[in-house]
Amino acid sequence: MINETAFKQKTIFSFEVFPPKKTMPIDTIFSTLDELKGLQPDFISVTFGAGGSENCNNSVEIAKHIKDVCGVESVIHMPALNMTKNDAQYVLEQFQQAGIDNILALRGDKVEGKEPANEFLHASDLISFIKDFDSKRTDGKQFKIFGACYPELHPQSKDVFEDIDYLKKKVDAGASHLLSQLFFDNDQFYRFLERCQIKGINVPVEAGIMPATNKKSIERMVSMTNAVLPKKFTDMMERYGDHPDAIRDAGIAYAIDQIVDLVTHGVSGIHLYTMNNPLVARKIYEATKSLFDVSPLILRA
Repeated sequence: MINETAFKQKTIFSFEVFPPKKTMPIDTIFSTLDELKGLQPDFISVTFGAGGSENCNNSVEIAKHIKDVCGVESVIHMPALNMTKNDAQYVLEQFQQAGIDNILALRGDKVEGKEPANEFLHASDLISFIKDFDSKRTDGKQFKIFGACYPELHPQSKDVFEDIDYLKKKVDAGASHLLSQLFFDNDQFYRFLERCQIKGINVPVEAGIMPATNKKSIERMVSMTNAVLPKKFTDMMERYGDHPDAIRDAGIAYAIDQIVDLVTHGVSGIHLYTMNNPLVARKIYEATKSLFDVSPLILRA
């Protein structure tokens, strides 16, 4: 179980990975995890298929490998929009049996060609369901629940005020740690933290950083997240986007610059979207690791 008290005394550094494609053996992710564990992350999160409980097995196996073989805490994603309550009950039982202690509770996205179950309309509904599940456990344990947040407005929210209201509901329901969606403008993140503090959201908020190492993948992610693109970033993509080696190096440098600024300003943590690329993760880790050894002077929510 992740120790939240310890996290209040240090800057958190964590990774995210995703399961291999269905056509690839699950073992292909294990070599990546072996490399990532050497970078000493506080935890590694693993994404989860959006289709329902039938997509549970690979993510559970990977999360269990992270914890039992790599010796690193794992956080497993749980998107519930396409789950019934029976599905969610089954998934939580699978997590419990596998010894997984940490869940990122998500509403999740619609799946093309599949109607949502509409039993969990918001992530806060799922969080409440998990807390109810915990209340009936006989093993004396409870899940630690993470929530997601959007520094630059959830695509389906009408404004930042509605967005922060929904985030407060997640925290009030039981989310004790937040992971942010990617962003490329740190000022947007700092303004978001101010809104959290005004609203009374006082749990750790990790900044989600995705190195811009591939032009097409970044364009796709930006179209889904409403991320603001500073001129410095768009100039970089325009200049190097069609040159794979150059955009990789420039994207890594940009991510490092973001992290230095964020840690300097006392951010609670950095959650690095690795895209299953341990080389990129290592370069960023080696350039910033000493920053995480310095006790934070400011602890921002």
